[in-house]
Amino acid sequence: MKRLVLAALLVLATCASLPAQQTSFLIASPAKSVSFSVDSLAFGPAAPAPTLDGANFHFAPPAAPAPAALPEAPRPQGPGARDDYTRWDLAIGFEYAHFKSNLYSANLFGLHSALGYNLNDWFGLEGSLVAAFGGDVFSGAKTRYVLFTGGPRITWRPLRKRWEPWAHALVGGLHMEPQTANNGKNGFAFQVGGGADLRFNPRLSFRVEGDYVRSMLYGGSQNNIQAGAGAVFHF
Repeated sequence: MKRLVLAALLVLATCASLPAQQTSFLIASPAKSVSFSVDSLAFGPAAPAPTLDGANFHFAPPAAPAPAALPEAPRPQGPGARDDYTRWDLAIGFEYAHFKSNLYSANLFGLHSALGYNLNDWFGLEGSLVAAFGGDVFSGAKTRYVLFTGGPRITWRPLRKRWEPWAHALVGGLHMEPQTANNGKNGFAFQVGGGADLRFNPRLSFRVEGDYVRSMLYGGSQNNIQAGAGAVFHF
């Protein structure tokens, strides 16, 4: 009987000591805390994946954004500072021509057409055709004047200006009637001159022009002039 009582007391003493041991164990071995760095969180580009160091998480700062591309440098320009020109232009208008030779003189009126191609904002190529008709000479013979030339043209296109002055130097030939005895109708010719275009809108301008024309006909040379006005179509 004494042995049973002693065994019961031993069991009770053991059960009573268990909670105290658990409490001391918790106090002696605290769990590691998990911490986050708020400063490492940033809005914008996606941040790299966090790294695990024991029970602590560490976030690396996001990568710096790539630098913005530099603006493209403006293209160089010639004497004409504007760049709204078109590649092609077609001019059509009325023309007056005065032809003077050692045989006769004539005042002629007709049409003038010119086709131009702009290589850049100030330099281009031009082909020109003038067909004009005059009065009677040599007892009823009609005068006819056909000038066909081509060559370079230089244009000045100032900023914020509607007027575009230009100059050209063209070479070609002249067909002139009536034909005189022992002389042909065709001869060499060149012209130098210029004018100005008034820009009405991006597709239309109005033009005035004047030229000096040197021709080789009738065994000699002639000093002629011509002037005109008309419209220019840009395309």
